Amino acid sequence: MVESVFTQEKAHQDFRDSEELRALRVHPELAGTLAALPERPANPYLDIEATRAGFKAFLGSRVPDNDPRLTVRHMTIPGPDGNTIDVQVLRPAGAEGPLPGVLYIHGGGFAYGELDGPSPMARDACVAAGAVVVNVHYRLAPEHRYPAGVEDCYAALRWMAATAGELGIDAGRIAVTGASAGGCLSAAVCLMARDRQGPPIAFQGLLIPCLDDRARTASMRRIADPRITNGVGVRHMWDTYLGADRGPDVPAYAAPARATDLSGLPPAYVLTCGLDPLRDEGLDYARRLTEADVPVEVKDVPGAWHLFEAFAPDTEPARRTTEHWLAALRVALRG
Repeated sequence: MVESVFTQEKAHQDFRDSEELRALRVHPELAGTLAALPERPANPYLDIEATRAGFKAFLGSRVPDNDPRLTVRHMTIPGPDGNTIDVQVLRPAGAEGPLPGVLYIHGGGFAYGELDGPSPMARDACVAAGAVVVNVHYRLAPEHRYPAGVEDCYAALRWMAATAGELGIDAGRIAVTGASAGGCLSAAVCLMARDRQGPPIAFQGLLIPCLDDRARTASMRRIADPRITNGVGVRHMWDTYLGADRGPDVPAYAAPARATDLSGLPPAYVLTCGLDPLRDEGLDYARRLTEADVPVEVKDVPGAWHLFEAFAPDTEPARRTTEHWLAALRVALRG
């Protein structure tokens, strides 16, 4: 059973006046940005509509109405439960011939993160990798808890592979990538594709992924700053996605860290940040992939917090981090 909300909230309150708040080793270029951040709600999922609106206002303002680097098609595809799924199909402007494909799965704690159009990460992946990107709007919690969201993502992968010719995609070069909850869903889709003999996946990009609903790592306990994603908020995220009354037998497709066998999965890129409560589970998953003979590249950003690039996109750490993972995606799909 998960830790009580009362205990979590008290830890969150106590942290505000703790020595740890002043002892965080923040990257010097990011310190000013962090100092200016307001406190987040201890449980951003209590008023999910406000959280969704706030995220869209924050990130949506950074997405251009017309991006000359690419074209965007809005489509609706069949879902796994008789539902429909909205997707956007991005293609580099002027590109010809079959291109690599990327299934991009947005983050947002399984409950928010959708924009009216493709996110900056999806756009960057399209341009940097010269790839057709399918940006999937899966069903969100708490209205649709597990397994609705991940089944939507897997259905989008199958549709993408089945219609590769129409989309101008080389079906032998499809990657799956996403950040945060999108990283969790990406890892889960790769497990599903392996276990169900689904479409082949050439590469998985797991960016600051949440992977373990048990939330027992040292980084989960250590990162409690109320201005950034912290252990309290992550526990509320899992409660929203899986239910606070869940038992101990959570499936690996919900929390990929619970998978006992990681062999036969596609090559991976794993991004973590030093001030992210998810850091340790990301690094541990990368280690276990390596032990299962899966090729893995790991990038850890010391002194940076979860999704710091969105808050400080013009800093050198943000530019280096973005360039690094886009280069890994490009090499994986184009050699």
